Amino acid sequence: MKKLGPFDWIALLLLIVGGLNWGLVGAFKFDLVVAAFGVGSLATKIVYIVVGLSAFYVLFMLGKILKK
Repeated sequence: MKKLGPFDWIALLLLIVGGLNWGLVGAFKFDLVVAAFGVGSLATKIVYIVVGLSAFYVLFMLGKILKK
């Protein structure tokens, strides 16, 4: 099995952070990203986009791992 590189670890970390944020939203109606960067701010949008892209990357990475 291929060792995970730095980009892989960053994507996994972002995916975990995004999952924890959604858990907070679902359980407590508290959005940590909005609390940190503000409603509708550019930084909030960038964080959501980067976390979403990391999810696609991890899906792609998982697909490659499962093929082996």
